[in-house]
Amino acid sequence: MRTVGNFIAGRTQPALEGGSLENLNPATGECIARIPDSGPADVDQAVAAAREAFPDWSARPVADRMERLERLAGLIQANAEELAALESEDTGKPRRLAREIDMQRAEANLRFFARAMSQWSSAGHDMGPTGFNYTRREPLGPVALITPWNLPLYLLTWKLGPALVTGNTVVAKPSELTPLTADALARLANEAGLPAGVFNLVHGLGARCGQALVDHPDIKAVSFTGGTVTGRRIAQSTAPRLIKLSLELGGKNPALVFDDADLDRTVAGLLRAGFTNQGQVCLCSSRFLIHESIYEPLVERLVEAVKGLKVGDPEDEDNTQGALISAAHRDKVLGYIDQARQDGGRILCGGEATRPTGRCQDGAFVLPTLIADLPPESRLHREEIFGPVVTLQRFSSEEEAIALANDVDYGLAATVWTEGLSRAHRVAGRLQSGIVWVNNWLVRDLRTPFGGVKASGLGREGGHWSLEFFTEPKNVFINGD
Repeated sequence: MRTVGNFIAGRTQPALEGGSLENLNPATGECIARIPDSGPADVDQAVAAAREAFPDWSARPVADRMERLERLAGLIQANAEELAALESEDTGKPRRLAREIDMQRAEANLRFFARAMSQWSSAGHDMGPTGFNYTRREPLGPVALITPWNLPLYLLTWKLGPALVTGNTVVAKPSELTPLTADALARLANEAGLPAGVFNLVHGLGARCGQALVDHPDIKAVSFTGGTVTGRRIAQSTAPRLIKLSLELGGKNPALVFDDADLDRTVAGLLRAGFTNQGQVCLCSSRFLIHESIYEPLVERLVEAVKGLKVGDPEDEDNTQGALISAAHRDKVLGYIDQARQDGGRILCGGEATRPTGRCQDGAFVLPTLIADLPPESRLHREEIFGPVVTLQRFSSEEEAIALANDVDYGLAATVWTEGLSRAHRVAGRLQSGIVWVNNWLVRDLRTPFGGVKASGLGREGGHWSLEFFTEPKNVFINGD
């Protein structure tokens, strides 16, 4: 049994009121750690530490901050196997997935933003004999990073890198369901030489600890990744203070498969897009929209491929599907599948919980599921399930495909499967989505803008968008006389 602590001013400590929460391994149902049940007093202490550290950290040469981030990235690389094991244990995802995707991306996030800072330039505007303007980009102060349970270290470093390299100090709150790699990162931050108070970590429930962080008057910006309902609540809470806010929220992402698609490539791509991390990625394609002329042969191949996915113990390197994040979330996903049956949907494969033999017999596992023949108004076409459940719909024309794709509240990511270049450009331009991949899924260039439209979020992360979010522009005019 591990004991996880808050990390404040370079030291690990329990919650000030002494309360704690259980942290369960969703693949086994066992309690693997206890974490602080932090409240406003803990948040006050963490923000005070960040505020105290800010003047020195922000005044350091950029090269110094870059070097320390590079050191932290190197420590993630050196400890990748241990971190992957923690991430797998905490989330229920296959350890191989945590190693090959989460740890590699966590390291890459820090290296990217450390190096991006060396290429970031400010604007200058020459007014001739009148004078000259130049623009400074100045850090904000203590900022809050609130991250979800599906990609814990991956998304924490995605926010931490640009926040720190631009000179801010940080108070982070990871999901109470997945605290272990954030706790490990805090220890590595000390080893990397981050000064006390530059990176602080508080654990606890969103309604108590997270809300206190969002409401704190000394927090100058909030970067949040998570559910749309919580994102709206954060927007309401921060609006009176007029502070910066970045919201990366939910999705109900379509995959549009046209009649000229390469079926071999499409089946492989849809399998990844629909079921990576048990469908618990905000970018996953949860709606497959398929042209009627290829619907039957493509669905037949998809069913065979999905049935071939191996579900079970995350420590088994042969398994591609692990557990869902919790028993409660498993029951929520199963509730949607039951709703599909009530709506007249046809379960083509999956559609039920499964109990692997051995240590994982009490885990939160659901078989990968494909559902056809749902009515257009079904909740399963419109609401984010965030699990291994994909619905199938037919379309007869490009216009109909675009209309189906856009007819939801969300607009995060979409994929388009076609061999026609003109069609690819045309459809991508009309999709209401922050990201469109053509003939692929989840190909990330960290220089590009990441985020959604409609209920999928506010603002963009990545490249200079992240660096700009964590800084404030100041124009300086120098008189020409």
